[in-house]
Amino acid sequence: MRLLRDIKFWVVLLTLACFIYAGFALWRAWAVFQSGDLTVQLLAGAIVIIPVLGCLLVLRELRFGMVMQSMGRQLALEGGLPERDFARDSTGRVNQDLADAYFSTLSHLNDSTNWRDWYLIAMAYEDCRDRKRARRSMRTAEKLFRIEPTL
Repeated sequence: MRLLRDIKFWVVLLTLACFIYAGFALWRAWAVFQSGDLTVQLLAGAIVIIPVLGCLLVLRELRFGMVMQSMGRQLALEGGLPERDFARDSTGRVNQDLADAYFSTLSHLNDSTNWRDWYLIAMAYEDCRDRKRARRSMRTAEKLFRIEPTL
């Protein structure tokens, strides 16, 4: 029962399912491709492209998640993660006014070239329920994190 609550179990299971599906799709596409008809071969090409693209996107997101996790660990080790004990509503979301006030204290960091600042900005965007900007900020943090020399 504990295994079913573990998020890593579900990530591995669903990733595996995605790749198994892609394998079956590629196998069927090869069978269709061997028919010799040009129209059917073009359809087989589409059958190949979609699962392969899906697998590439899954791998990209997994890589993104692992980098975010290592960035968070490094910030925690450095003592750079702020204490954010915001009041939450009945659904578990952060109180919007408190999140906005916290974000305004970080808004001066937008021009930073430090991945730590962008990570904190992304967390603040997430608290403000602005997922699009949070992801964009995390991607910026990821790029900066990759070019920073490790000690």
